Amino acid sequence: MGFGANLVFVYIFAPVLAILILYFILTGNRFVGKAIVSMIAGAIFLSLLSLFIQWVTAPKILKKEDYYGTYHVKRNLFPGEQTDWQYNTYTFEIKSNDSIYFKVLRANKVSKIYRGKIETITPYRSARLKLYMDFPTHHILDSDPTIYRNAWGFYLVFYSPKYNNVFFEKD
Repeated sequence: MGFGANLVFVYIFAPVLAILILYFILTGNRFVGKAIVSMIAGAIFLSLLSLFIQWVTAPKILKKEDYYGTYHVKRNLFPGEQTDWQYNTYTFEIKSNDSIYFKVLRANKVSKIYRGKIETITPYRSARLKLYMDFPTHHILDSDPTIYRNAWGFYLVFYSPKYNNVFFEKD
């Protein structure tokens, strides 16, 4: 839980609970006993609810196998003519033999393929993608991608000197 929840627990919940327990011990009032049980049950419920929400919304932990597949330009972030053109022009595929094939399309036909190898590094829990492209390479693939994760998936952002950021999502 966050810092605010800890403050509420230490300065409000725990003192009120301690006072109610002392009052219950001294008086034996059943209503106070039920209030104590309700407070403890509510705190447990809220803690479990918080853990469940964190588990559901936690970013996906990526493994090397998660990167294998075909990628297209993500059109829903910045819709428009330029994005549609990029979607119809660029695609790439990462295969299980750790190779990457970046395809440039013209009229729905492959006009050029740039090849390379991939590697994943794990400086954190989630694997990061590292590219080793054969020369010459395409300007989109000049640098390694930035990976943005959420609970349901991820997308890759490549920096291009011509287009700035190009967003790719897995099919």
